[in-house]
Amino acid sequence: MSNLVSLIHMKKLIVSMMTIATLISCAEKNPFYSEFPNEYGIPPFEQIKTEHYLPAFKEGIKQQQAEYDAIANSTEEPTFANTIEALEFSGDLLTRVSSVFFNLYSAETNDELSAIANEVSPLLSEHGDNLYLNDKIFQRVKTLYTNRGSLGLNPEQTRVLEKYYKNFVRSGADLDEEAKAKLREINKELSMAQLTFGQNLLNDNNAFQKFVTDEAELAGLPESVKSAAAAAAKEAGKEGQWLFTTSKASFIPVLQYGENRELRKELLLGYANRGNNGNANDNNEIIKKIMQLRIQRAKLMGYETPADFILDNTMAKTSAKVMEFLQSVWQPALNQAKIERAELQGLMDAEGKGEKLEAWDWWFYAEKLRKLKFDLDEEALRPYFKMENVRQGAFDLAGKLWGLQFKKLEDTPKYHADMEAFEVTNADGSLIGVLITDYYPRPGKRAGAWMNNYTEQFIKDGKNQRPVIVNVGNFTKPTADKPSLMNMDEVETLFHEFGHGLHGLLSQTTYPGISATNVVRDFVELPSQIMENWCFEPAVIKTYAKHYETGEVMPDALIEKIQKAGTFNQGFVMTELLSAAILDMNYHMLTNADDLNAEAFEKASMEAMGMIPEIIVRYRSTNFNHIFAGGYAAGYYSYTWAEVLDADAYQAFVETGDIYNQEVAKAFRSNVLEKGDSEEAMQLYLNFRGKEPNPSALLVKRGFVTQ
Repeated sequence: MSNLVSLIHMKKLIVSMMTIATLISCAEKNPFYSEFPNEYGIPPFEQIKTEHYLPAFKEGIKQQQAEYDAIANSTEEPTFANTIEALEFSGDLLTRVSSVFFNLYSAETNDELSAIANEVSPLLSEHGDNLYLNDKIFQRVKTLYTNRGSLGLNPEQTRVLEKYYKNFVRSGADLDEEAKAKLREINKELSMAQLTFGQNLLNDNNAFQKFVTDEAELAGLPESVKSAAAAAAKEAGKEGQWLFTTSKASFIPVLQYGENRELRKELLLGYANRGNNGNANDNNEIIKKIMQLRIQRAKLMGYETPADFILDNTMAKTSAKVMEFLQSVWQPALNQAKIERAELQGLMDAEGKGEKLEAWDWWFYAEKLRKLKFDLDEEALRPYFKMENVRQGAFDLAGKLWGLQFKKLEDTPKYHADMEAFEVTNADGSLIGVLITDYYPRPGKRAGAWMNNYTEQFIKDGKNQRPVIVNVGNFTKPTADKPSLMNMDEVETLFHEFGHGLHGLLSQTTYPGISATNVVRDFVELPSQIMENWCFEPAVIKTYAKHYETGEVMPDALIEKIQKAGTFNQGFVMTELLSAAILDMNYHMLTNADDLNAEAFEKASMEAMGMIPEIIVRYRSTNFNHIFAGGYAAGYYSYTWAEVLDADAYQAFVETGDIYNQEVAKAFRSNVLEKGDSEEAMQLYLNFRGKEPNPSALLVKRGFVTQ
């Protein structure tokens, strides 16, 4: 009997040793199980394999759960250090794998990553609930929150504590056990539904391909557009043809210059109908499910609608205030759009074809009208907007305003050949962080442009962790004989995302939860949108607008035309944008979605707001990724809300007579860019500007009213 016991013990010991050896082996091979080795903290992309993600996610969840359990089961009285700081700095492994996975899932995905996302999404949802529905931890947080005035906390610590308490309450910590169980199920289902929406949209993006075989159908298109389409077709295995996709860099030039009306129509509708084609990627039923779940969650939390619940944690606070704001801008924008419509119809009438202006005609005739009014051909600007020069122009602007310096890093790890990395330093050479850029479309990248981080800024154990930030876009690709030559919208978008990047890079907070862009949704666009104000200023244009062949700086006459055309077509731009914001609010002010038909709902929304049929809402419901998969639910108004802030903030520079004014720039950096969410958003703005923003600044900027 004793021999048998010894044998069993021996087997257990062997199994235990084998398990330890396996864990050590995995730790050696899985790059996520230790801090990233290079000096900047850039992920070792070439070492990361698909099979590394899931084990790292599961182990990361396990490790952070152990940290949560230690906090929950502590016999010590709750303190800021043993509860709030312990929560803030928990989950190193999970943070590492999540940041890499979800960045690549957006920028360089494939079927394998999609499968992992489907498996890990409910696990992460459950893990989040395991924190915020943990009553032991909540009671510790609540005790600290109740006694916060006597804890001797500094303002930043107080802010972090208040955010944790609010996050717990908003996540259901005060609910009874039955309601908590219901909330867990809702959160799981919602995370999967939102994930499915995004996957469907990416699949439908990739599914649309318009091959043109007859060059006559491309009449009016610039040679650069045709050569880019020919290169795309060749890459797709159809040399001698021309390929157009739903990437804006591909189809927008056709809308602007293509004389073939049917081709314009096909491409615009192909873009507008993504997710609404009755195929496996159709998003109509997913929208219904998402809204049902969001309504259930809001009501469970004591709110009438999802908008009421979401907006309680924003600058705007209520749906009534948001709608009042949107309506105040909508009517002037719509009135201007109607004026523009009449002008464009006049151009069509002059051609004598008897045709009525349609949505697929607007860009084409607007381009003609721009030439007539301002002698400005946007395509003629492209040779001056080489991507590398535009990017350098954004870098130089940051240098003039804040003394920042950018040095390209040649030997850093890469996840794709399009990726480039830059060391960012202060004027004194001290490290700010790393900026990664990834600007060109490809099948594995979702549409649009965005900023994210691989590492956030925070201070721990006396070390100021500097961030690794990424700017991603879908700009015009280089061809065999030309570099990437951007249009004006792409130039503006590059500056916009760079502004988000600066918000991430310049952060100077102690705690990751209030670092950088972790601010309320309707404040996060201020640092990005203010940068757009500079990009077409004459003094700034001259720093980057250089002809890609000759190096000649853009002539003053051309710059003057850009200035004169600055408010051209703004009725269209704002109507397209605002209609999407109102559609978003209409969805999230619903109290019941059981009979929701997305197409009918959208149609009714457009009719109710008086939308003119010649303009299509910027995002149709089935491809409105921002609100159904991207975190902007009841928040798309933020772009316009923040435009009030950015227009007013930029005036602080203009009023001094110097758009590079160092005193104002320093104030913006120290009160906005460095502060993250360390204070209420409006207080941060007041600290910078000294007064609340003037809403009329937006109407003046868009040319709807004069000063």
